[in-house]
Amino acid sequence: YQRRVHGDVRAIIMEVEWPKTLTGKKIGILCGNNHEDLELQYPLIRLREEGAEVLLISGAPVGTEFKGKFGYPVVTTHTLEGPPLPDLDALVIPGGMAPDYWRRDERILALTRYTHERGATVAAICHGPWVLISANILRERSCTCFMSIRDDVVNAGGRYVSDKPVVVDVSGSGPIVTSRTPADVSDFTRAIISLV
Repeated sequence: YQRRVHGDVRAIIMEVEWPKTLTGKKIGILCGNNHEDLELQYPLIRLREEGAEVLLISGAPVGTEFKGKFGYPVVTTHTLEGPPLPDLDALVIPGGMAPDYWRRDERILALTRYTHERGATVAAICHGPWVLISANILRERSCTCFMSIRDDVVNAGGRYVSDKPVVVDVSGSGPIVTSRTPADVSDFTRAIISLV
């Protein structure tokens, strides 16, 4: 650290270079209205801190602003319209009510399937597994979710785990990370970082 004096105020300024474990990695996060704010914002911040290039993806034009359930804005940096997206090292699907709309968008389902089939990590929290169900990649995979969609997961052939905050299943084409609620978002994000 360096010790500097500014007038009568003494300040210690620390210049710290943190290791960036995800430098050169591209990670997509789906965005849309009524997502669960914390489940988008926390991974966004942490993944950027780790050096990842984070793509905020939606079917809307680049620059479209979306607001989460609690009003925090996020602006799309990449669209599913136009040129194809670069291959992702991971795709993050936040919860809230947005997944109920994403699961109806064939472009989002195609992106989810493609990312998974390439062997990249697909991560979904809370209601996010709805997208995994509709993309047909959850069958015979262990997972967790928000309790209200447990029956959907089971009926889609997923192996529901109720007592773990995060479930990582590496038995298929690519790792699937699932989590239950915003209370688990820290563990959820750590799991993503460890797999990418």
